[in-house]
Amino acid sequence: MGTTVADVMTARVIAVTGNADFKQIARVLRQYRVSACPVMNDAGQVVGVVSAADLLYKTADCALPAGLIRLRWKLGEESKITAVTAQQLMTSPAVTVQADAPVQVAATVMRDRRVKRLPVVGTDGRLIGIVTRADVLAVYDRPDADILAEVMSVLLGEFGLSAADYQATVSAGVVTVSGLVGLQETALEVAARIRHIEGVVAVRDRLLAGTPAD
Repeated sequence: MGTTVADVMTARVIAVTGNADFKQIARVLRQYRVSACPVMNDAGQVVGVVSAADLLYKTADCALPAGLIRLRWKLGEESKITAVTAQQLMTSPAVTVQADAPVQVAATVMRDRRVKRLPVVGTDGRLIGIVTRADVLAVYDRPDADILAEVMSVLLGEFGLSAADYQATVSAGVVTVSGLVGLQETALEVAARIRHIEGVVAVRDRLLAGTPAD
């Protein structure tokens, strides 16, 4: 089974409630050296995320713009400047992930939603952890020997290739595979499958279509 969010997340989460005031939030972020934290309701469910960037609107010089963007500013940045609680400052709804999700899912969500961290929630929406970009990179700590063992399993078990027809090595997560397969389509499928093995950084595909000489 592949690595899940539960395997790499931090279970001890720094969070605030919606009624936390501006100074409380700033104090929490500074004390625990975090750049953002989840916001919870009274039931412990995640309702948003408040970040240091949200708080910076008060200290930054935000002169009122003119022209067509004035209304957008009043609905957005101005509300951040006048906000005084986590409920008013937070980004909501929060982008979350469940603990049993594969780390690849968390990485994809972070990339697509352009967020640096994801609150981890249970099926009831209650906060149980947090996972960061650095956490999901933990899959690349997988030993080369373990990756090679899975590569061999894929080649022998899933594609039914003969061990005499190919060679595979792994160095720093980079898989090099060479040899003969029956069809060009099979060669492409093998390389694609290996790329999805956990911990693989890259695949150097040296497979050729053909059959061994008699």
